Amino acid sequence: MTAIAQGLSQMVGITRACQALEIPRSRLYPRRAPASAARSAPKHALSVEERAKVRAALNSERFMDRAPRQVYATLLDEGTYLCHWRTMYRILAAHAEIRERRKQCCHPTYRKPELLAEGPN
Repeated sequence: MTAIAQGLSQMVGITRACQALEIPRSRLYPRRAPASAARSAPKHALSVEERAKVRAALNSERFMDRAPRQVYATLLDEGTYLCHWRTMYRILAAHAEIRERRKQCCHPTYRKPELLAEGPN
């Protein structure tokens, strides 16, 4: 039925074809939707070399324990612009490096002391 409606819609339009066949228009639209094509990269996207440079800066000894927003602000104060701080997060996420960047102390698990009686009283 939908194939007939699609063929008829080429001649008289979707609304009139659906009214003539007494089917809802919403039945045609999911079948008409084209398969999603792969998105091309934007013209202003960072190149592979620029992404590597940003990643090297974020993982350097100097910035290894700082958040990308702090790195962004520090580099701007120095007059260096690599990319936006959100792009820094995207680059880190692409390499599965989004985590707590500070070195933190892990406290050992606490065991409750067990008292054993060795004699009376």
